[in-house]
Amino acid sequence: MAYNKAKEERKWRLWKEAEEQIMRECGVDESTIEEIRIYDRADFNSNRRFYRRLNDIGEYIEETAEKEHSTEVNTVADLLNEIENESLYHALLTVDKRTLLIVLLKMQGYSAKEIAPIVHITTGAIYARLDHLRKKLQKVL
Repeated sequence: MAYNKAKEERKWRLWKEAEEQIMRECGVDESTIEEIRIYDRADFNSNRRFYRRLNDIGEYIEETAEKEHSTEVNTVADLLNEIENESLYHALLTVDKRTLLIVLLKMQGYSAKEIAPIVHITTGAIYARLDHLRKKLQKVL
């Protein structure tokens, strides 16, 4: 939500008037009330600048996020196309498609139990394939 300067200023003014009324009832002299008002106004302005900058940063982050294009990786081909490391790319080209599909499904958040019926192998075989791939990639990288 954006910082609303006018709304915050009204809230501050109402609060300040109520505070000054209480100080007058307690017998505080006008010069002290004026000093406190000046101090509180400087504090309010400092907070206002902070919240306006904070709002500007939030808007900048939102705009940047909108500009960034995030490609969804839905297929094994998409997965391979997104790899920028050349040695990793060549290593994955030698891996069979079923193992790459398992990696893709793991990246999408599926568990081994959910992947097993999709690729038609047991959960133990899934763990074994991932382990073999991990060892292969450790040698390459």
